[in-house]
Amino acid sequence: MTGSLWVELSGELIIARVRGEPTVELLTECQLQVVQLAREAGRGLVLYDTLEMHPPHVDVPWAQRALDAQLGDVKLRRAIVVPTAKLAYLARLAFGEGYYRVFYNDIAAAVKWLTESPVVAQLARIR
Repeated sequence: MTGSLWVELSGELIIARVRGEPTVELLTECQLQVVQLAREAGRGLVLYDTLEMHPPHVDVPWAQRALDAQLGDVKLRRAIVVPTAKLAYLARLAFGEGYYRVFYNDIAAAVKWLTESPVVAQLARIR
């Protein structure tokens, strides 16, 4: 089974939900949709919901890191919600040195972290 993707804008947040087994193509599509919404809506806060995602092959996190290298002027603050330690480890590989935090099964804590920091006023709007 391959994965499925859902990306939408909800208030100040871009929400990306990945289900099933992600592929490099799925991550590429996710990144394109997230960046497009960030530019169009002027938002830089992203919640990745991977609670229904299966652990990918190791090349998939490395593909995400390569995609992040292409972000250019788009600055994103990202919260990744994962169900397992394995996915948390893979998320850390995928997002490397980016501005993100991994949360275990706690979407509410992820949203709070994304929206409560004083830095949010600077990051929430993409110019």
